Amino acid sequence: MYELRAEQAGDYWEVEALFDLCFAPGREALSSYRLRDNVPPVADLSLVARDPEGILAGAIRFWPVNVGTAPALLLGPVAVHPTRQGEGLGGVLIEDSLTLARAAHWQRAMLVGDAPYYSRFGFRPLSGVEMPPPTNPARVLGQELYPGAWVGVCGAVLPWSART
Repeated sequence: MYELRAEQAGDYWEVEALFDLCFAPGREALSSYRLRDNVPPVADLSLVARDPEGILAGAIRFWPVNVGTAPALLLGPVAVHPTRQGEGLGGVLIEDSLTLARAAHWQRAMLVGDAPYYSRFGFRPLSGVEMPPPTNPARVLGQELYPGAWVGVCGAVLPWSART
């Protein structure tokens, strides 16, 4: 059993260490990180999962972005410690955080990832949504948190600070 709660300031370095462990070196060079520069994650949706001893088992973060002029959530990173993978914790983090996003009235979420994995959570390829290069367009996925939320939404994904 894991305790899921919002990430706190004191969790930051431990969560960063988990992301470093789970992702390739240079992860912060990815184009999606340019969308996160100088923008804090969405606090109420960025979760940590701790086991009964308080050990960090997983974490997920969301970032506000704009697609054209429409606000959206950028999911990622999400990571589960290698010793805890295969237990379904990643899915719990994704599903619980998306439930919180709906409750907070966010309309749409997106990510860059593998469609076969994320499709089980309701993510589908987005056409007309342009992540900064060199992102593979086939890996740009979105989910409507409310019906019709992606209808007519297209254009470049921009940092939240660039919101018009």
